[in-house]
Amino acid sequence: MELLTDPNAWMAFLMLAALEIVLGIDNIIFLSILVGRLPSGQRDSARRLGLGFAMLSRIGLLLSLAWVMTLTAPLIFVFGNALSGRSLILLGGGIFLLYKASHEIFLEVEARPTHEASAGADAIRTGAMQFWRTIVQIGIVDIVFSLDSVITAVGMVDRLSVMVAAVVASVGVMMWAAKPIGDFVDRHPSIKVLALSFLTMVGTLLVAEAFGIHVPKAYVYVAMLFSLAVEALNIRARSKRSAPPS
Repeated sequence: MELLTDPNAWMAFLMLAALEIVLGIDNIIFLSILVGRLPSGQRDSARRLGLGFAMLSRIGLLLSLAWVMTLTAPLIFVFGNALSGRSLILLGGGIFLLYKASHEIFLEVEARPTHEASAGADAIRTGAMQFWRTIVQIGIVDIVFSLDSVITAVGMVDRLSVMVAAVVASVGVMMWAAKPIGDFVDRHPSIKVLALSFLTMVGTLLVAEAFGIHVPKAYVYVAMLFSLAVEALNIRARSKRSAPPS
């Protein structure tokens, strides 16, 4: 009960929850793009499972703080750079994100749609495999993004209960925001390509971070917000041109 009446605990909770939401923006974009490849009937379930996994992975890392902090110890040396367990996770996640974002950009821009359709048990099996493959890919990136957010949380707050409450609250907000963001991205292919370009930049930052080169994510967010603002004006201009004269 003392925790509920402590203004410092509430301030720490609000600050950490806000930070977790900001750090989760790239997670939501990645999830929305992957889920958009699924049939419409599976998308809500995939969003809930993906974000639920994100919450469980972050809470699990918080509950194993001693192990998380050992990930900063050097393990191997590559080209004169000491790589820790955290660095290797960031490197693997960054490479995966670069591959996945580049592949999705190719599918969006260059690949031609196929109209082949399976029937019966084959269609069900293919749909189930695609669904769980999507969940696994979301889970891989969730772990990478969770690692940085957990280390940030440890540096800001020293109460585990406040950290867990902030994570749960931030995931709740992300669950509420994921569907409208995903629907908006699906309706506007140009926004989807911009979002994938954003994920490419995030993957590059993760690889750079793995080698000790720190670039503030704020630079990426500002550039992305500017690009989105310009594209929003373009979308508005196109809709006005296509609207019938009154």
